[in-house]
Amino acid sequence: MQLRYSFRLYPTAGQRESLARAFGCARVVYNDGLRAREDARAAGLAFPRTGDLSKLLITEAKKTPERAWLAEVSAVILQQSLRDLDAAYRNFFDGLAGKRPRMGPPRFKSKRDTRQTVRFTANARWSITPGGKLCLPKIGDVPVRWSRRLPSVPSSVTVIRDSAGRYFASFVVEAGPVDTPAETTGEIGIDLGLGHFAVLSDGRKVDAPRFLRRAETRLRRAQRTLSRKEKGSRNRAKARVKVAREHARVADARREFHHQLSTKLIRENQAVAVEDLAVKGLARTRLAKSVHDAGWSAFVAMLEYKAERHGRTFVRIGRFEPTSQVCSACGVKDGPKPLAVREWTCQACGSTHDRDVNAAINVAKAAGLAVPARGAQVRPAPVPAPRGETGTHPKPTPTGV
Repeated sequence: MQLRYSFRLYPTAGQRESLARAFGCARVVYNDGLRAREDARAAGLAFPRTGDLSKLLITEAKKTPERAWLAEVSAVILQQSLRDLDAAYRNFFDGLAGKRPRMGPPRFKSKRDTRQTVRFTANARWSITPGGKLCLPKIGDVPVRWSRRLPSVPSSVTVIRDSAGRYFASFVVEAGPVDTPAETTGEIGIDLGLGHFAVLSDGRKVDAPRFLRRAETRLRRAQRTLSRKEKGSRNRAKARVKVAREHARVADARREFHHQLSTKLIRENQAVAVEDLAVKGLARTRLAKSVHDAGWSAFVAMLEYKAERHGRTFVRIGRFEPTSQVCSACGVKDGPKPLAVREWTCQACGSTHDRDVNAAINVAKAAGLAVPARGAQVRPAPVPAPRGETGTHPKPTPTGV
């Protein structure tokens, strides 16, 4: 499978100017290609092919005074920009056909966008020097902060400048399966939430870090400083970078938390089940900030690809499974419960459940995993005797004993 490995770059002042030139040229070619195709569509003409656009917008454009500066950067990144435009159109049409989630049509890129990228494929003759620097054509040898070894020879590298002004190199590599202990036989269900980030079917609860909430004071102060700067001034640009760095710090901490937890769960269990949450719907409610702070979608995506790489089973159950309404001990549906109800007693068997642990066990059962309900039962309760009988029934035996 293909994975991306990202590393921090530290270009010199001259290299930053060269990268800015590369970002601008790739953006111009992308916009020219988009404009050519939109003009053809408006005129009812045939859709221009990528080869024709490459000849017109790159090869021929370099010979004109208006676009002569395109020759100052590698031609590979300009051609790759047109391929990215092709991919954007393909994703748009696939969304209309129902082959993937719907997305909007390609849009023009602005030079004011805070995030800029260029991609170097193998044709660009980029390389990693013996000293560990990244050699890019017409840019130079850029220092890299290597945090780990690449598992294989990368096929391409994307240079990224994020909104905080940081530079990264993202390598695409072929990664094989990971040697994981085969004796692991655990199976676990995960109930994602806001009070606790994850509640596991074995009774463990992972607290929600709330990185964004904890950083709100710093973010509020930085945003207030930004709002007081004059628009278009250098001080406003500096203040904007400070706000972006605060957000980047929060995003980095959240990503690190997701990686550590997902890796731990995949290594400890042979099968993992999780519920498919309606994140987009929740993002339009009063819980939007907390949902964004949790980052469920990114965490589930990590679980999925790590399970494939480690040879584990990953199951995603439907979002309409009544995991919070069904008793994990007897399987009877007890009906919906308000969110304020954190513990409830089953009217059929008398078992008292922790709402979240019970849901995690039902997630695992809905996925077909043989997970015992040892964590859901808080305490057994006596069941009232039916009419015509005296006394009470024997207390139910706790599940898992």
